[in-house]
Amino acid sequence: MHSSRCGSIFQSPELWFGQVDVELPGGERVWEPVARLHQSALIALLDGEDRVLLVRRHRFVPGEWGWELPGGLVDDEEDPAAAAVRDLEDTTGYRPRRVDELITFRPLPEMVDCEHVVFTGRDPERAGEPVEVSNVAAVEWIALGSIPELIAAGEIWHGGTLVGLLRLLTTNGRAVSS
Repeated sequence: MHSSRCGSIFQSPELWFGQVDVELPGGERVWEPVARLHQSALIALLDGEDRVLLVRRHRFVPGEWGWELPGGLVDDEEDPAAAAVRDLEDTTGYRPRRVDELITFRPLPEMVDCEHVVFTGRDPERAGEPVEVSNVAAVEWIALGSIPELIAAGEIWHGGTLVGLLRLLTTNGRAVSS
């Protein structure tokens, strides 16, 4: 599948939405709706007691609260690992002494162009007080062993958090080489 021309419908610093002229493998051309977002970076900060630091956030689009890995959009020209650490510190007041890439994925590649990168952080240190707390109700260290129960109970439903935590559980918390 190959795309060439684009028709912009909406554009902001965080989002481009439009139609893309796509050539299908058989040669047929169609216009497909596409949303393009900045790259997203999340981080699973682990302590020495098999716990991960999660934030309880309200997401207004679905109108629900849930536990999430700290993270957000990567700024232009910013390294994804630096963005993950920045967001971690802003929302929790913690920073890792070591960061490794865990997994990179695209959640809805046929319609949304947005790469998500999840990192693991280790050897946490308290950097100060959180500064981005407007939609954060709690910051808690959660036992890795309780993650499957929280997922089953619908307490963890954020896509990037699910992918990151499930990958973390399948690697037993080890760094993964790409």
